[in-house]
Amino acid sequence: MALRSIRTIGDEILLRPSREVTELTPRLKELIGDMYDTLYEADGVGLAAVQVGVLRRIIVIDVGDGPITLINPRLLEKSGEQKGNEGCLSVPGKVGLVTRPNYVKILYYDENMQPQELEATELLARGICHELDHLEGELYVDRVEGELKDVEEEEEENEGKGKGKGKGRGRK
Repeated sequence: MALRSIRTIGDEILLRPSREVTELTPRLKELIGDMYDTLYEADGVGLAAVQVGVLRRIIVIDVGDGPITLINPRLLEKSGEQKGNEGCLSVPGKVGLVTRPNYVKILYYDENMQPQELEATELLARGICHELDHLEGELYVDRVEGELKDVEEEEEENEGKGKGKGKGRGRK
């Protein structure tokens, strides 16, 4: 496996919708492995294929409960609401307040191209929604309520409140 370069804000590919995966080829399997290597090296939570320059509907995500590969994910249900700071590996050094559903149910294909359903809450629901936006060519910065903040500024505020966060775990 190998590390891939993460595309950052300003790169036009991030604004393009991704294409469905019709067959999981050896090349796409390699991509998925590379995406996990890249995600973990960057200390992120989620990564969409478009973020490494590949316009395919593939997401890798790990909120600390183990890796999940989502191929052609589709939102079936959502409910509730959660507000929280989000960051993004494609928008380095920044965070912003975003409202997301607190519960989601999705249909997706696993690495064997078998259909699966997943119900998620809290951070996993937030991460899935964030990555689904990437597949549509949308960035979280368009959903930020208020201003984007520098990560260092946010960490200083949290330390003052006794709520310091681990580096990068809020980035998708």
